Amino acid sequence: MVDLKLTKLPDRTPVKLAIAISPELMAALTDYAAIYAQTYGSEESVADLAPAMLQSFLQGDRGFVRARSAAKPT
Repeated sequence: MVDLKLTKLPDRTPVKLAIAISPELMAALTDYAAIYAQTYGSEESVADLAPAMLQSFLQGDRGFVRARSAAKPT
């Protein structure tokens, strides 16, 4: 077997998630999408922005990152 620098890619199959959110949260997300469009000159839907926002939140939560790393077998 050839020893490649790039490891096998992980599963990248999207998983659909349906959630119910409050009207206030939807309004805030809609405002965020509008500000995003003004900032970057590219309109993106709330549905397209939400996964990136969640990923950024989870990566920025140091406590979660530490706890998750500690829970993974080595």
